[in-house]
Amino acid sequence: MSFRTDRFGGAEVVAFPQRAPRAAAAETRLPVLIVLHQECSTPGRVGNALRALGHRLDIRRPRFGDPLPETLDQHAGAVIFGGPMSANDPDDYIRREIDWIEIPLREQRPLLGICLGAQMLAMQLGARVAPHAQALTQIGYYPIRPTAAGRALCPHWPAQVYHWHREGFELPLGADLLAEGDDFPVQAFRAGNAFGVQFHPDVTFAMMCRWTTRGYDGFSAPGARQRHHHFADRAVYDVAERAWLDHFIDGWLERRPVLAQAAE
Repeated sequence: MSFRTDRFGGAEVVAFPQRAPRAAAAETRLPVLIVLHQECSTPGRVGNALRALGHRLDIRRPRFGDPLPETLDQHAGAVIFGGPMSANDPDDYIRREIDWIEIPLREQRPLLGICLGAQMLAMQLGARVAPHAQALTQIGYYPIRPTAAGRALCPHWPAQVYHWHREGFELPLGADLLAEGDDFPVQAFRAGNAFGVQFHPDVTFAMMCRWTTRGYDGFSAPGARQRHHHFADRAVYDVAERAWLDHFIDGWLERRPVLAQAAE
């Protein structure tokens, strides 16, 4: 089943609000659904940002048999993370996960897809996911450029962000392009309250150490940056990427269904 995006056409991009720190008790906040794809994966910096806002993390790994909820009524939002697999893989859990994305889209709940998660979101919205035509990869830091819609939503974007992927995706029909790149043009997009980013703002220093050690064979791929560049570039670009993520996560969680807002 493919959930089309016709209703997103012409929608205005409303900037995330600038708000004071929240004072409500943490126990009154709904948990955020976290979808991971490997046994050793963690939500990294995204998890840290969510916990800092007082949200518990409901971690599910569908690949290992964890069910996904039939509604997000009991969650503040959902984040689907990356992994070495492809959204084009025929595995049952990949297909089920892509189909499940229809639920937060239909309910207009805050949804964030990161790398593989963004590709799954794009595929659910009817867009094509595929390797680069020249077999290029992005492994390391690469520049992105926010669009006017992206700057209106979140004004301070990092100049370069961390990537680790071999595939990219088209912009789904009716979605807003928020940031673009060179070899992989679609870097961030929005469809209603759902967002997809091709890059990895979730990667902590410990995660980078682990990825660049276990994934060392990836550095031979066309376009990949060598391991020492990952750490040298992190010293330059990470502060801005972390600040962007904190602001983005805060505003993303405040998004609510249109009908709920109208009822108020």
